[in-house]
Amino acid sequence: MSQVPGWLGRLGAGLTEMSERWSERRAEAERESADESADPPDHVPPPPDYPPSVVPRPDPAQAVPWGVRVAAEAGWRLLVLAGTLWVLMKVISAVQLVVLAFVAALLITALLQPAVAWLRRYGVPRGPATALTAILGFVIMGLIGWFVTWQVMENIDDLSSQIQDGIDELRNWLLNSPFHVTDKQINEIATNLREAVGANTDQITSAGLEGVTVVVEALTGILLTIFSTLFLLYDGKSIWEWTLKLVPSAARPGVAGAGPRAWRTLTAYVRGTVVVALIDAIFIGLGIYFLDVPMAVPLAVFIFLFAFIPLVGAVVSGALAVLVALVTQGVFTAVMTLAVVLAVQQIEGHILQPFILGRAVRVHPLAVVLSVSAGGMVAGIGGAVVAVPLVAVTNSVAGYLRAYSRDAAIRRAPKPRDTSAVASPVTEGQPAADAPPPSS
Repeated sequence: MSQVPGWLGRLGAGLTEMSERWSERRAEAERESADESADPPDHVPPPPDYPPSVVPRPDPAQAVPWGVRVAAEAGWRLLVLAGTLWVLMKVISAVQLVVLAFVAALLITALLQPAVAWLRRYGVPRGPATALTAILGFVIMGLIGWFVTWQVMENIDDLSSQIQDGIDELRNWLLNSPFHVTDKQINEIATNLREAVGANTDQITSAGLEGVTVVVEALTGILLTIFSTLFLLYDGKSIWEWTLKLVPSAARPGVAGAGPRAWRTLTAYVRGTVVVALIDAIFIGLGIYFLDVPMAVPLAVFIFLFAFIPLVGAVVSGALAVLVALVTQGVFTAVMTLAVVLAVQQIEGHILQPFILGRAVRVHPLAVVLSVSAGGMVAGIGGAVVAVPLVAVTNSVAGYLRAYSRDAAIRRAPKPRDTSAVASPVTEGQPAADAPPPSS
Protein backbone atom coordinates (compact mmCIF):
# COMPACT_ATOMS: atom_id res chain seq x y z
CA MET A 1 0.00 0.00 0.00
CA SER A 2 2.90 2.20 0.62
CA GLN A 3 4.09 1.89 -2.99
CA VAL A 4 0.77 2.97 -4.59
CA PRO A 5 0.93 6.67 -3.73
CA GLY A 6 4.41 6.93 -5.22
CA TRP A 7 3.21 5.46 -8.41
CA LEU A 8 0.23 7.77 -8.52
CA GLY A 9 2.51 10.74 -7.84
CA ARG A 10 4.74 9.90 -10.80
CA LEU A 11 1.69 9.42 -13.01
CA GLY A 12 0.28 12.75 -11.97
CA ALA A 13 3.64 14.48 -12.62
CA GLY A 14 3.82 12.87 -16.11
CA LEU A 15 0.30 13.97 -16.93
CA THR A 16 1.09 17.48 -15.76
CA GLU A 17 4.20 17.56 -17.92
CA MET A 18 2.25 16.31 -20.97
CA SER A 19 -0.44 18.92 -20.44
CA GLU A 20 2.17 21.66 -20.33
CA ARG A 21 3.75 20.36 -23.57
CA TRP A 22 0.34 20.25 -25.24
CA SER A 23 -0.34 23.79 -24.05
CA GLU A 24 2.98 24.98 -25.47
CA ARG A 25 2.34 23.24 -28.79
CA ARG A 26 -1.20 24.64 -28.95
CA ALA A 27 0.09 28.14 -28.21
CA GLU A 28 2.80 27.69 -30.83
CA ALA A 29 0.20 26.49 -33.36
CA GLU A 30 -2.02 29.45 -32.58
CA ARG A 31 0.89 31.81 -33.09
CA GLU A 32 1.74 30.19 -36.43
CA SER A 33 -1.90 30.37 -37.57
CA ALA A 34 -2.08 34.04 -36.54
CA ASP A 35 1.12 34.79 -38.49
CA GLU A 36 -0.20 32.97 -41.59
CA SER A 37 -3.53 34.91 -41.51
CA ALA A 38 -1.79 38.32 -41.10
CA ASP A 39 0.92 37.68 -43.69
CA PRO A 40 -0.37 35.56 -46.59
CA PRO A 41 2.17 33.72 -48.71
CA ASP A 42 1.67 35.94 -51.81
CA HIS A 43 2.04 39.23 -49.90
CA VAL A 44 4.94 41.40 -50.95
CA PRO A 45 6.21 43.68 -48.25
CA PRO A 46 6.28 47.39 -49.17
CA PRO A 47 9.65 48.74 -50.29
CA PRO A 48 11.56 50.84 -47.86
CA ASP A 49 11.33 54.63 -48.08
CA TYR A 50 14.21 55.75 -50.27
CA PRO A 51 14.82 59.45 -51.13
CA PRO A 52 13.32 60.40 -54.57
CA SER A 53 15.84 59.96 -57.37
CA VAL A 54 13.96 62.36 -59.87
CA VAL A 55 13.62 66.09 -59.15
CA PRO A 56 9.99 67.29 -59.69
CA ARG A 57 9.49 69.39 -62.85
CA PRO A 58 9.07 73.17 -62.31
CA ASP A 59 6.27 75.35 -63.60
CA PRO A 60 6.62 75.81 -67.42
CA ALA A 61 6.31 79.58 -67.03
CA GLN A 62 9.26 79.55 -64.63
CA ALA A 63 11.29 77.37 -67.00
CA VAL A 64 11.15 80.06 -69.75
CA PRO A 65 14.03 82.55 -69.49
CA TRP A 66 13.18 86.00 -68.23
CA GLY A 67 14.30 87.76 -71.43
CA VAL A 68 12.13 85.50 -73.60
CA ARG A 69 9.11 86.15 -71.40
CA VAL A 70 9.64 89.91 -71.60
CA ALA A 71 10.02 89.70 -75.38
CA ALA A 72 6.81 87.66 -75.65
CA GLU A 73 4.89 90.11 -73.47
CA ALA A 74 6.12 93.04 -75.54
CA GLY A 75 5.54 91.14 -78.79
CA TRP A 76 1.84 90.46 -78.38
CA ARG A 77 1.26 94.03 -77.23
CA LEU A 78 3.08 95.31 -80.30
CA LEU A 79 0.92 93.03 -82.45
CA VAL A 80 -2.22 94.51 -80.88
CA LEU A 81 -0.95 98.05 -81.49
CA ALA A 82 0.00 97.19 -85.07
CA GLY A 83 -3.44 95.70 -85.69
CA THR A 84 -5.12 98.76 -84.22
CA LEU A 85 -2.96 101.06 -86.35
CA TRP A 86 -3.72 98.99 -89.46
CA VAL A 87 -7.47 99.21 -88.85
CA LEU A 88 -7.15 102.96 -88.20
CA MET A 89 -5.25 103.46 -91.46
CA LYS A 90 -7.90 101.50 -93.34
CA VAL A 91 -10.61 103.70 -91.88
CA ILE A 92 -8.65 106.85 -92.74
CA SER A 93 -8.08 105.60 -96.30
CA ALA A 94 -11.80 104.97 -96.68
CA VAL A 95 -12.63 108.56 -95.65
CA GLN A 96 -9.40 110.13 -96.87
CA LEU A 97 -11.11 113.12 -98.46
CA VAL A 98 -12.93 114.03 -95.25
CA VAL A 99 -9.81 113.62 -93.10
CA LEU A 100 -7.64 115.75 -95.40
CA ALA A 101 -10.33 118.42 -95.62
CA PHE A 102 -10.63 118.60 -91.83
CA VAL A 103 -6.86 118.70 -91.33
CA ALA A 104 -6.59 121.46 -93.94
CA ALA A 105 -9.33 123.33 -92.07
CA LEU A 106 -7.34 122.99 -88.85
CA LEU A 107 -4.24 124.44 -90.53
CA ILE A 108 -6.20 127.33 -92.05
CA THR A 109 -7.93 127.96 -88.73
CA ALA A 110 -4.58 128.11 -86.96
CA LEU A 111 -3.52 130.73 -89.51
CA LEU A 112 -6.70 132.82 -89.39
CA GLN A 113 -7.68 132.54 -85.73
CA PRO A 114 -5.41 135.42 -84.58
CA ALA A 115 -7.27 137.75 -86.96
CA VAL A 116 -10.59 136.74 -85.39
CA ALA A 117 -9.16 137.34 -81.90
CA TRP A 118 -7.85 140.75 -83.00
CA LEU A 119 -11.27 141.79 -84.32
CA ARG A 120 -12.93 140.51 -81.15
CA ARG A 121 -10.62 142.70 -79.02
CA TYR A 122 -11.88 145.75 -80.94
CA GLY A 123 -15.52 144.93 -80.17
CA VAL A 124 -16.56 143.14 -83.37
CA PRO A 125 -19.09 140.35 -82.62
CA ARG A 126 -17.94 136.78 -83.12
CA GLY A 127 -20.15 136.11 -86.17
CA PRO A 128 -19.08 139.12 -88.27
CA ALA A 129 -15.45 138.68 -87.19
CA THR A 130 -15.48 135.04 -88.28
CA ALA A 131 -17.21 135.78 -91.59
CA LEU A 132 -14.91 138.70 -92.43
CA THR A 133 -11.73 136.76 -91.60
CA ALA A 134 -12.82 133.66 -93.52
CA ILE A 135 -13.92 135.60 -96.60
CA LEU A 136 -10.69 137.59 -96.78
CA GLY A 137 -8.58 134.50 -96.20
CA PHE A 138 -10.23 132.37 -98.87
CA VAL A 139 -10.32 135.27 -101.32
CA ILE A 140 -6.57 135.79 -100.92
CA MET A 141 -5.89 132.06 -101.42
CA GLY A 142 -8.16 132.01 -104.47
CA LEU A 143 -6.39 135.05 -105.96
CA ILE A 144 -3.03 133.34 -105.47
CA GLY A 145 -4.25 130.25 -107.31
CA TRP A 146 -5.77 132.33 -110.11
CA PHE A 147 -2.57 134.36 -110.48
CA VAL A 148 -0.42 131.25 -110.80
CA THR A 149 -2.76 129.74 -113.40
CA TRP A 150 -2.90 133.01 -115.35
CA GLN A 151 0.88 133.39 -115.40
CA VAL A 152 1.39 129.81 -116.57
CA MET A 153 -1.20 130.13 -119.35
CA GLU A 154 0.30 133.45 -120.47
CA ASN A 155 3.85 132.13 -120.69
CA ILE A 156 3.23 128.53 -121.75
CA ASP A 157 3.82 129.22 -125.47
CA ASP A 158 7.07 131.10 -124.90
CA LEU A 159 8.16 128.48 -122.40
CA SER A 160 7.45 125.65 -124.87
CA SER A 161 9.57 127.28 -127.57
CA GLN A 162 12.36 128.00 -125.08
CA ILE A 163 12.23 124.42 -123.84
CA GLN A 164 12.51 123.17 -127.43
CA ASP A 165 15.53 125.44 -127.99
CA GLY A 166 17.02 124.22 -124.75
CA ILE A 167 16.56 120.60 -125.79
CA ASP A 168 18.32 121.33 -129.07
CA GLU A 169 21.18 122.99 -127.21
CA LEU A 170 21.38 120.03 -124.85
CA ARG A 171 21.48 117.70 -127.85
CA ASN A 172 24.34 119.66 -129.41
CA TRP A 173 26.17 119.73 -126.09
CA LEU A 174 25.87 115.96 -125.73
CA LEU A 175 27.18 115.44 -129.28
CA ASN A 176 30.24 117.58 -128.53
CA SER A 177 30.72 116.40 -124.94
CA PRO A 178 33.51 114.07 -123.79
CA PHE A 179 30.89 111.38 -123.08
CA HIS A 180 31.08 110.24 -126.75
CA VAL A 181 27.32 110.31 -127.25
CA THR A 182 26.38 109.81 -130.91
CA ASP A 183 23.43 111.09 -132.87
CA LYS A 184 22.18 107.54 -133.30
CA GLN A 185 22.02 106.99 -129.53
CA ILE A 186 20.10 110.24 -129.03
CA ASN A 187 17.61 109.21 -131.75
CA GLU A 188 17.19 105.81 -130.12
CA ILE A 189 16.42 107.46 -126.78
CA ALA A 190 13.82 109.71 -128.42
CA THR A 191 12.29 106.71 -130.22
CA ASN A 192 12.06 104.75 -126.96
CA LEU A 193 10.33 107.68 -125.29
CA ARG A 194 7.78 107.93 -128.13
CA GLU A 195 7.13 104.17 -127.96
CA ALA A 196 6.67 104.36 -124.18
CA VAL A 197 4.16 107.16 -124.59
CA GLY A 198 2.34 105.23 -127.32
CA ALA A 199 2.23 102.04 -125.25
CA ASN A 200 0.71 103.91 -122.32
CA THR A 201 -1.87 105.78 -124.38
CA ASP A 202 -4.72 103.80 -122.84
CA GLN A 203 -3.54 104.61 -119.35
CA ILE A 204 -3.14 108.29 -120.22
CA THR A 205 -6.64 108.32 -121.71
CA SER A 206 -8.14 106.65 -118.66
CA ALA A 207 -6.32 109.14 -116.44
CA GLY A 208 -7.84 111.95 -118.49
CA LEU A 209 -11.28 110.44 -118.07
CA GLU A 210 -10.70 110.12 -114.35
CA GLY A 211 -9.83 113.80 -114.26
CA VAL A 212 -13.54 114.62 -113.98
CA THR A 213 -13.77 112.54 -110.81
CA VAL A 214 -10.67 114.24 -109.46
CA VAL A 215 -12.18 117.67 -110.10
CA VAL A 216 -15.41 116.67 -108.34
CA GLU A 217 -13.47 115.33 -105.35
CA ALA A 218 -11.35 118.48 -105.25
CA LEU A 219 -14.43 120.70 -105.23
CA THR A 220 -15.99 118.55 -102.50
CA GLY A 221 -12.82 118.79 -100.43
CA ILE A 222 -12.69 122.57 -100.87
CA LEU A 223 -16.30 122.94 -99.72
CA LEU A 224 -15.69 120.68 -96.70
CA THR A 225 -12.60 122.70 -95.83
CA ILE A 226 -14.49 125.99 -96.05
CA PHE A 227 -17.38 124.82 -93.86
CA SER A 228 -15.05 123.19 -91.33
CA THR A 229 -12.96 126.36 -91.13
CA LEU A 230 -16.04 128.51 -90.54
CA PHE A 231 -17.28 126.33 -87.69
CA LEU A 232 -13.81 126.01 -86.11
CA LEU A 233 -13.30 129.76 -86.21
CA TYR A 234 -16.76 130.51 -84.82
CA ASP A 235 -17.26 127.75 -82.24
CA GLY A 236 -13.91 126.06 -81.76
CA LYS A 237 -14.02 126.27 -77.96
CA SER A 238 -17.41 124.55 -77.72
CA ILE A 239 -16.26 121.83 -80.14
CA TRP A 240 -13.22 121.18 -77.95
CA GLU A 241 -15.35 121.02 -74.79
CA TRP A 242 -17.68 118.53 -76.46
CA THR A 243 -14.67 116.43 -77.52
CA LEU A 244 -13.44 116.34 -73.92
CA LYS A 245 -16.72 114.71 -72.87
CA LEU A 246 -15.79 111.67 -75.00
CA VAL A 247 -12.59 111.15 -72.99
CA PRO A 248 -12.76 108.94 -69.85
CA SER A 249 -12.98 110.99 -66.68
CA ALA A 250 -9.70 109.61 -65.31
CA ALA A 251 -7.75 110.87 -68.33
CA ARG A 252 -9.75 114.07 -68.87
CA PRO A 253 -7.53 116.47 -66.84
CA GLY A 254 -4.41 115.46 -68.76
CA VAL A 255 -6.12 115.68 -72.15
CA ALA A 256 -7.66 119.04 -71.21
CA GLY A 257 -4.18 120.40 -70.55
CA ALA A 258 -2.62 118.78 -73.63
CA GLY A 259 -5.20 120.27 -76.01
CA PRO A 260 -4.15 123.93 -75.64
CA ARG A 261 -0.50 122.87 -75.84
CA ALA A 262 -1.18 121.05 -79.12
CA TRP A 263 -3.06 124.04 -80.51
CA ARG A 264 -0.22 126.42 -79.63
CA THR A 265 2.24 124.11 -81.36
CA LEU A 266 0.09 123.88 -84.48
CA THR A 267 -0.43 127.64 -84.58
CA ALA A 268 3.30 128.31 -84.18
CA TYR A 269 4.08 125.82 -86.94
CA VAL A 270 1.61 127.28 -89.43
CA ARG A 271 2.60 130.91 -88.80
CA GLY A 272 6.31 130.14 -88.89
CA THR A 273 5.99 128.06 -92.05
CA VAL A 274 4.04 130.82 -93.80
CA VAL A 275 6.67 133.42 -92.87
CA VAL A 276 9.58 131.19 -93.92
CA ALA A 277 7.86 130.20 -97.17
CA LEU A 278 7.13 133.84 -97.97
CA ILE A 279 10.77 134.83 -97.42
CA ASP A 280 11.98 131.92 -99.59
CA ALA A 281 9.59 132.81 -102.38
CA ILE A 282 10.51 136.53 -102.35
CA PHE A 283 14.28 136.11 -102.36
CA ILE A 284 14.46 133.17 -104.77
CA GLY A 285 11.92 134.87 -107.03
CA LEU A 286 13.99 138.05 -107.09
CA GLY A 287 17.12 136.04 -107.83
CA ILE A 288 15.69 134.19 -110.81
CA TYR A 289 13.97 137.39 -112.00
CA PHE A 290 17.30 139.21 -112.21
CA LEU A 291 18.79 136.17 -113.98
CA ASP A 292 16.10 136.56 -116.70
CA VAL A 293 14.58 133.15 -116.02
CA PRO A 294 11.08 133.05 -117.58
CA MET A 295 7.99 132.71 -115.35
CA ALA A 296 9.86 134.00 -112.31
CA VAL A 297 6.65 134.99 -110.51
CA PRO A 298 4.86 131.62 -110.99
CA LEU A 299 8.03 129.83 -109.92
CA ALA A 300 8.15 131.98 -106.78
CA VAL A 301 4.55 131.04 -106.00
CA PHE A 302 5.39 127.36 -106.52
CA ILE A 303 8.32 127.78 -104.13
CA PHE A 304 5.95 129.31 -101.56
CA LEU A 305 3.49 126.43 -101.85
CA PHE A 306 6.10 123.68 -101.83
CA ALA A 307 7.67 125.17 -98.70
CA PHE A 308 4.78 123.62 -96.72
CA ILE A 309 6.40 120.22 -97.41
CA PRO A 310 9.57 120.44 -95.29
CA LEU A 311 12.89 119.43 -96.87
CA VAL A 312 11.30 117.60 -99.80
CA GLY A 313 9.33 120.62 -101.02
CA ALA A 314 12.41 122.85 -100.99
CA VAL A 315 14.35 120.30 -103.06
CA VAL A 316 11.54 119.85 -105.60
CA SER A 317 10.82 123.57 -106.04
CA GLY A 318 14.54 124.42 -106.28
CA ALA A 319 15.10 121.67 -108.84
CA LEU A 320 12.16 122.97 -110.87
CA ALA A 321 13.63 126.50 -110.94
CA VAL A 322 17.06 125.15 -111.93
CA LEU A 323 15.54 122.97 -114.66
CA VAL A 324 13.61 125.89 -116.17
CA ALA A 325 16.78 128.01 -116.09
CA LEU A 326 18.78 125.21 -117.73
CA VAL A 327 16.44 124.58 -120.67
CA THR A 328 15.74 128.26 -121.28
CA GLN A 329 18.93 130.21 -120.45
CA GLY A 330 21.74 127.67 -120.48
CA VAL A 331 24.16 126.07 -118.09
CA PHE A 332 25.60 129.26 -116.58
CA THR A 333 22.19 130.65 -115.62
CA ALA A 334 21.22 127.25 -114.21
CA VAL A 335 24.34 127.19 -112.03
CA MET A 336 23.65 130.72 -110.80
CA THR A 337 20.03 129.78 -110.07
CA LEU A 338 21.24 126.77 -108.11
CA ALA A 339 23.58 129.02 -106.11
CA VAL A 340 20.71 131.39 -105.27
CA VAL A 341 18.44 128.52 -104.23
CA LEU A 342 21.09 126.89 -102.03
CA ALA A 343 22.03 130.20 -100.40
CA VAL A 344 18.43 131.05 -99.50
CA GLN A 345 17.72 127.53 -98.24
CA GLN A 346 20.83 127.54 -96.06
CA ILE A 347 19.78 130.85 -94.53
CA GLU A 348 16.31 129.42 -93.99
CA GLY A 349 17.50 126.21 -92.35
CA HIS A 350 20.11 127.72 -90.03
CA ILE A 351 18.66 131.15 -89.19
CA LEU A 352 15.00 131.58 -90.12
CA GLN A 353 13.50 128.33 -88.89
CA PRO A 354 15.26 128.26 -85.47
CA PHE A 355 14.44 131.95 -84.94
CA ILE A 356 10.83 131.94 -86.17
CA LEU A 357 9.64 128.47 -85.23
CA GLY A 358 11.69 128.24 -82.06
CA ARG A 359 11.63 125.24 -79.73
CA ALA A 360 7.85 124.77 -79.91
CA VAL A 361 7.93 122.65 -83.07
CA ARG A 362 11.48 121.34 -83.03
CA VAL A 363 11.50 117.97 -84.82
CA HIS A 364 14.59 115.97 -85.77
CA PRO A 365 15.39 116.04 -89.52
CA LEU A 366 15.23 112.23 -89.69
CA ALA A 367 11.71 112.32 -88.23
CA VAL A 368 10.79 114.99 -90.79
CA VAL A 369 12.04 112.91 -93.74
CA LEU A 370 10.38 109.72 -92.51
CA SER A 371 7.07 111.43 -91.72
CA VAL A 372 6.96 113.23 -95.07
CA SER A 373 7.72 109.97 -96.90
CA ALA A 374 5.09 108.03 -94.95
CA GLY A 375 2.49 110.78 -95.39
CA GLY A 376 3.18 110.92 -99.14
CA MET A 377 2.84 107.14 -99.46
CA VAL A 378 -0.43 107.07 -97.51
CA ALA A 379 -2.23 110.18 -98.83
CA GLY A 380 -0.09 111.74 -101.58
CA ILE A 381 0.74 115.44 -101.49
CA GLY A 382 -1.88 116.16 -98.83
CA GLY A 383 -0.38 113.53 -96.55
CA ALA A 384 3.10 114.96 -97.06
CA VAL A 385 1.83 118.44 -96.11
CA VAL A 386 0.10 117.37 -92.88
CA ALA A 387 2.72 114.81 -91.79
CA VAL A 388 5.17 117.19 -90.13
CA PRO A 389 2.61 119.26 -88.17
CA LEU A 390 1.07 116.00 -87.01
CA VAL A 391 4.44 114.77 -85.77
CA ALA A 392 5.15 118.14 -84.11
CA VAL A 393 1.79 118.15 -82.32
CA THR A 394 2.22 114.51 -81.24
CA ASN A 395 5.66 115.28 -79.87
CA SER A 396 4.34 118.26 -77.90
CA VAL A 397 1.37 116.33 -76.51
CA ALA A 398 3.52 113.34 -75.52
CA GLY A 399 5.96 115.60 -73.68
CA TYR A 400 3.15 117.34 -71.81
CA LEU A 401 1.43 114.08 -70.80
CA ARG A 402 4.73 112.63 -69.61
CA ALA A 403 5.37 115.70 -67.44
CA TYR A 404 1.76 115.65 -66.20
CA SER A 405 2.02 111.99 -65.17
CA ARG A 406 5.28 112.65 -63.33
CA ASP A 407 3.79 115.61 -61.47
CA ALA A 408 0.67 113.62 -60.60
CA ALA A 409 2.82 110.80 -59.19
CA ILE A 410 4.74 113.32 -57.08
CA ARG A 411 1.49 114.79 -55.76
CA ARG A 412 0.13 111.35 -54.86
CA ALA A 413 3.30 110.32 -53.02
CA PRO A 414 3.00 110.51 -49.19
CA LYS A 415 4.79 113.50 -47.71
CA PRO A 416 7.38 112.81 -44.96
CA ARG A 417 6.31 113.82 -41.49
CA ASP A 418 8.12 116.77 -39.89
CA THR A 419 9.76 115.45 -36.71
CA SER A 420 11.94 118.48 -36.01
CA ALA A 421 9.70 119.65 -33.16
CA VAL A 422 9.99 116.26 -31.47
CA ALA A 423 13.72 115.95 -32.00
CA SER A 424 14.49 119.43 -30.61
CA PRO A 425 12.97 119.94 -27.19
CA VAL A 426 12.19 123.48 -26.14
CA THR A 427 14.24 124.94 -23.37
CA GLU A 428 12.22 125.74 -20.30
CA GLY A 429 11.13 129.33 -20.26
CA GLN A 430 12.18 129.89 -23.90
CA PRO A 431 9.47 129.52 -26.61
CA ALA A 432 10.16 127.45 -29.70
CA ALA A 433 11.00 129.24 -32.93
CA ASP A 434 7.96 127.88 -34.77
CA ALA A 435 5.63 127.96 -31.78
CA PRO A 436 2.70 130.40 -31.94
CA PRO A 437 3.14 133.55 -29.87
CA PRO A 438 1.44 133.53 -26.51
CA SER A 439 -1.93 135.15 -26.36
CA SER A 440 -1.99 138.47 -24.59
